[in-house]
Amino acid sequence: MHIDALVAEIGSTTTLVNAFSVDNQNPMFLGRGVANTSVDTDVNIGLKLAILDLCKNMDVDEITYSEMFASSSAAGGLRMTVHGLVYEMTVRASQEAALNAGANIHLVTANKINKGNLDEIKEINPNIILVAGGTDYGEKETAIFNIERILELNLNIPIIYAGNIENQKSIKKIFETANKGKYLKIVENVYPRVDLLNILPLRKIIYETFEENIIHAKGMERIFEMVNEKIMPTPGSVMESTMILYENMGNIMTIDVGGATTDIHSIAIPSDDFKIFQEGEPLSKRTVEGDLGVFINHKNVVKLFKNNEFFEKIGLKNEKIEEIFINYSYIPQNSIQKKIVLELTKKCMNIALNRHVGDTKRVFTSSGQKIIPQGKDLTQVESVILTGGALINLDNTEKIINDYIQKNPTKLLPREGVKVYKDNDYIMASVGVLSLKYPSIAYKLLKKSFRIE
Repeated sequence: MHIDALVAEIGSTTTLVNAFSVDNQNPMFLGRGVANTSVDTDVNIGLKLAILDLCKNMDVDEITYSEMFASSSAAGGLRMTVHGLVYEMTVRASQEAALNAGANIHLVTANKINKGNLDEIKEINPNIILVAGGTDYGEKETAIFNIERILELNLNIPIIYAGNIENQKSIKKIFETANKGKYLKIVENVYPRVDLLNILPLRKIIYETFEENIIHAKGMERIFEMVNEKIMPTPGSVMESTMILYENMGNIMTIDVGGATTDIHSIAIPSDDFKIFQEGEPLSKRTVEGDLGVFINHKNVVKLFKNNEFFEKIGLKNEKIEEIFINYSYIPQNSIQKKIVLELTKKCMNIALNRHVGDTKRVFTSSGQKIIPQGKDLTQVESVILTGGALINLDNTEKIINDYIQKNPTKLLPREGVKVYKDNDYIMASVGVLSLKYPSIAYKLLKKSFRIE
């Protein structure tokens, strides 16, 4: 059987291959194959096994394809370090752009790098280092200092410069002198002037750099023997799907509860009442809770419950943690495990939303009491999308977000009754990378997954 497009999602433990028809009139999600990821040897082994599983699931002897796209979070995903000037300005802008692109940020520094920072960079061994600093025609010294110190580490790592444009010629010369020119990427300033975040150009160059250098990750050396189209970080692909939805459906939020992390993506214009307070907040925002997951990090989440609250919620008393998690898997096998995953999912969502969404506070001024917003305003969000294994496979998970809205009246949340959709086909990560070539088809596929007529 011939397939128009396959999209591989290469995770640290599991590789999925999703099959799509990309007919413009009636694109379709055709099926999925799953196998263990073979990143320790050759990732193509896992890809081929996933395609064999897809053959079995589609009841065909063989599958050929025209195009294969991929997203990857294997080998630690996209590990980045970010280095800027002022934390609340260039550092924050750089961090937002890197998170938008799907990076896992392992180190953030403000001002000049010190020896301790350099030691951390060596230990982290990032895939990409991002250096910014200074508004256009503003401060120049810090970014140049930081790049010179990083180059002294002699790491074969791409460095992206997204700072003061006045530094671009000097930085090119530094790289040429150090004979490291091929590892330098220069892009528009991510923070060209105060309270202006210029995220999109930097996000694009992060994607390109990730794709060019993915072959250096363990087991990825031969990935382009099978993948003949775009490859990008999996969380970045979810953000791309969210952007397609924003363009077609308006202000939106995507909640992705996974086995290891909980990610929230939002793209929303603030309300007129709060717009004046939103300077410096990005239109598109991603937050990552790297310790909140319902499988790999379930022990971290259990510790967040008070006293015996967790056991009471799942209907067990005086049970040992080790006993109730025997044979526990990401896909619950019985009613107790379903209760466990549901309570863990609620906790992950609630904490992630607390950190992602802005809040209001009352202040007293000479003209009386006022309500002042702080953080991202999502009051204008019209649709909430739920994705990730737990949220799409458990029943009535839409109730979690509605309950959270009711219980947090001061938060800058969508209104009660906001439309909540499930990514029923579990394709947001695949469709995001597919959208780089087929944006209109991507939206049609997402509508079908959400069961929107």
